[in-house]
Amino acid sequence: MKLLSTRVYSGRNIYSHWPVVRADVNLGKYVDIPTCDIENFNERLLSMLPGLKKHKCSKGYINGFYERLERGTYLAHVMEHMALEIQNILGYDVKFGKTRYLRDDTVYFMVFSYINEVVGLESAKLAFDIIDGLLNNKEIDINERLFYIQTKANENELGPSTSAIVEEAQKRKIPTMRIGENSIVQLGYGKYHKKIQATMTDRTSCMSVDIACDKELTNYILRAHGLPVPEGKVVTTLDEAIVEAEKLGLPVVVKPYNGNQGKGVSLNLSSKLEIGRAFKIAKQYSDRILIEKFVDGKHYRIAVVGNEVIAASERIAAHIIGNGINTIKELIDIENRNPLRGEGHQKPLTKIKIDDVMLLILDKVKMNLTSIPKDGEIVYLRENDNLSTGGIAIDVTDEVHPNNIKLALRAAQIIGLDVAGIDITAKDISKSIVENDGVIIEVNACPGIRMHHYPSKGQPRNVAKAIVDLLFPPGVKHSIPVISVTGTNGKTTTTRMIAKILRSNNMTVGMTSTGGIYINDDLIVQGDTTGPRSAEVILMDKNIDVAILETARGGIVNKGLGYDLADVGLITNIGDDHIGIDSINTLEDMADVKSLIVEAVKPDGYSIINGDDIYAERIAKRARGNIIYFSQNPDNKLIVQHKYNGKKAVYLKENIIYIFNGEKELPVINIENIPATFGGALEHNIENSLAAVAVSYGIGIDTTIISKGLSEFHTDVTNNLGRFNVFEVADFKVIIDYGHNIAGYSRVLSGLKKMKINKLIGVIGVPGDRTDISILKVGELSGKSFDQVYIKEDKDLRDRKPGEVAELLRKGCMLGKLTDQQITIELDEKEALIKAMENAKAGDTIIVFYEDYQPLYDAIKDFKAKLTSDVINEIPAVVGKV
Repeated sequence: MKLLSTRVYSGRNIYSHWPVVRADVNLGKYVDIPTCDIENFNERLLSMLPGLKKHKCSKGYINGFYERLERGTYLAHVMEHMALEIQNILGYDVKFGKTRYLRDDTVYFMVFSYINEVVGLESAKLAFDIIDGLLNNKEIDINERLFYIQTKANENELGPSTSAIVEEAQKRKIPTMRIGENSIVQLGYGKYHKKIQATMTDRTSCMSVDIACDKELTNYILRAHGLPVPEGKVVTTLDEAIVEAEKLGLPVVVKPYNGNQGKGVSLNLSSKLEIGRAFKIAKQYSDRILIEKFVDGKHYRIAVVGNEVIAASERIAAHIIGNGINTIKELIDIENRNPLRGEGHQKPLTKIKIDDVMLLILDKVKMNLTSIPKDGEIVYLRENDNLSTGGIAIDVTDEVHPNNIKLALRAAQIIGLDVAGIDITAKDISKSIVENDGVIIEVNACPGIRMHHYPSKGQPRNVAKAIVDLLFPPGVKHSIPVISVTGTNGKTTTTRMIAKILRSNNMTVGMTSTGGIYINDDLIVQGDTTGPRSAEVILMDKNIDVAILETARGGIVNKGLGYDLADVGLITNIGDDHIGIDSINTLEDMADVKSLIVEAVKPDGYSIINGDDIYAERIAKRARGNIIYFSQNPDNKLIVQHKYNGKKAVYLKENIIYIFNGEKELPVINIENIPATFGGALEHNIENSLAAVAVSYGIGIDTTIISKGLSEFHTDVTNNLGRFNVFEVADFKVIIDYGHNIAGYSRVLSGLKKMKINKLIGVIGVPGDRTDISILKVGELSGKSFDQVYIKEDKDLRDRKPGEVAELLRKGCMLGKLTDQQITIELDEKEALIKAMENAKAGDTIIVFYEDYQPLYDAIKDFKAKLTSDVINEIPAVVGKV
């Protein structure tokens, strides 16, 4: 048994609409051996993971999986449930999983949901290792492995503040996207998006953050504005600290001048010895140390968001309560077993850590870790009250004096923070600190909000919601329209048509395609950019008014979607391409995979479906939002029924594209006025035009703008690079097209037959990852359609041997009735085109189905330059595949 691979799907995917891990496993000799036939397997497994007994499995009730184990089930299925149970043990509530056969009789894959990516991946590995250990009598220390996973998870986990804000954004249907592996998260898409890191927003001034982090400067500025602050000074040596403490008068506070979370802070120091120990501790966090006059009182945190105080908490330092029996160390251990306490920020409270600061505090009261406090005696283990050092919080929002509210708001405004945590020391927050000897201790630029969401006592306060409302006030847009385009053929042309239309509407368009990532006319990333990472590039751009995302099969299958929900999802068609790859073995499989695009559509969005496609009804059953069918036939049954039901449709009637808006027909454009159709000869570009009209209408573009965009869309190097680009070369033509499957070839050749042509010459090739039968079919069609054929191969052979694809194409051409004299094999694509041009006669048309565009363009330009002084207009260099 071998674990072959693991893969993470962080967004919507073909298995589910939430994140999953996929693991592929080769069961080897265990493929047909059920668990009940493996000696003591079930007993040993359940002793290690007893929670498996509660799994429902397909039975739908508790103990359902246990029954399957007792009756006998197979190891891949067991591994799926183990991966879920391991996550459950670590505190993640996940339930979804499924296991399916993959290939080679013994290889299966399983998918299961996760919340923390690291935990999901590591749970799969641990599940496999446990099974391997049980089968081969290897010892597995589960507790050690669980601790390792939890440690890694903590490094990967979003903090509680960030998580709370993300959760609130998602409640408002605002899409969220984690950027990198840190805690920066994007809320919304395109020009409207905002970024956060914990409670810091992209509205927050960098200078304001710097001021807040400089405690001395903050103190100076607040004092200058008349706000009550403690006296203090920054020092760099212990001697300076002692001198300054004597000037201020004991007791004093010692803390790092730019610290956070209460790290290195010591309060109420009344001797040189205490100051010296505190100074040494603070030096671990900063070279500059702040000495402040100690102010007696309770410690409060006021949360300011925008121009409003949202919450206030009294913070109480970490402490234990004696029972007359246990030592302080034992009482700390008991408290740390509280299920509300965790490592770092993973839970509402943080575990209490033993360190030098704690030992100093205990020493001040003549105690140590072995001391046994009296029954009911409170022993404080920290003088700072941060939750991150084990403190607790009590909500006092409703008790804050109005003047204190004004002072907190003013402090945040003076420093320039949109979100701030104002730390106040006062005897009673319900009285004005001006009249009560209280002070503002600090202004925090990135305040934690865990204490307000999970107070130990009092009412929780939703500060995260206030922050989301600050960034996106009700009624304000948070996302641009997102259009996702997939299908077997026509994706790129249709994507470019839509972009042309929307640009005619004065919109800044971000587009991903097989030709690269574009912002309007600017190519910002070259290459095939049809996967989720490319989609994220567009959605992260602040300049974009609308995103048009060509979404290819490979990205859907292997990585899922790079966005949450689209406003419009389009499936152009389903054809015979990539069958047999990635476990997609039938056209029905392909239709189901592509359907993810229309499943992930907003409730008020549009799913655009080709009514002429045989899988239209299958796709429609999975579609979300409102369906718009398009068809080249006004009598298409789906169109007729849709119109009868008062729903939208787009169709061709008497050479005019019409929109039915639910009540009446709206003429858009005569196809003869769409240059890309070549007067209606290229039916596939009629289909693409219909799809583009449907999409554009779905996002509210006026028909006059749609007509304008299509009337200016040519199949040239400017509008549609690599799609039926026609070049006049001497007295014959060369056409470059990206047809790479039987449907692509058929559509182009069907159009060419309607044009006035002398001899038709093909420079043909097919990617090597197509099936033998698909390659033979392309060859046979070419043999029936061309007068002369030049066979070439892609440079990327895709695991084929040199000449293997060419030989299959040659056999296919002969099946199509071409003779050896009509077939030339020249494996180099550029050389094949050159030979075709050298042998072309007046009136001939050469069409080359390319892999690499730029060398072919250069060959045409060079060939023509030898024959005439005319120079073809230059185009930008295109490197690699498009």
